[in-house]
Amino acid sequence: MARVKPLAELIESCIGPAFAAQGFASTDILAAWPEIVGERLARYCRPSKLEWPKRRRKDGNTPESGTLVVRVEGVFAIELQHLAPVVIQRINAHYGWACVSRIVLQQDRVGRGGRPAPRTGIDPSRAVEVKRAVAAIDDDGLRAALDRLGIAAVATRPER
Repeated sequence: MARVKPLAELIESCIGPAFAAQGFASTDILAAWPEIVGERLARYCRPSKLEWPKRRRKDGNTPESGTLVVRVEGVFAIELQHLAPVVIQRINAHYGWACVSRIVLQQDRVGRGGRPAPRTGIDPSRAVEVKRAVAAIDDDGLRAALDRLGIAAVATRPER
């Protein structure tokens, strides 16, 4: 009877060649990306490819570090640029050697994948509380803005 294989082993054999064409030794960097850069930043950037230098070092023993190309949403490019030294340090610590020496940012849309976020629900009684709380405000624009803010504050996401 054949042993049951973990999904990670099957994925590596299926998409490993595509990753190798982009300079990655394994698919691990995508799986570890949220741990490396943090959950918030990982939603807006993804490693695209790892470019290795054309020449080898003269001593031949120590491999040269590569350049990691990262696709990033425009608004987070500055943040990632400032965090680049920390990200490089974390990547190298994750792999145990100085495999990345530089990060190049490529502004692009980063697909979030999966289903769209579930719509928020508003408890009608809480909406009435918000209306009452802002009713005494005379300025129409300010009252409308505070009403929207209050509704957003009491809105809840549906249970999955």
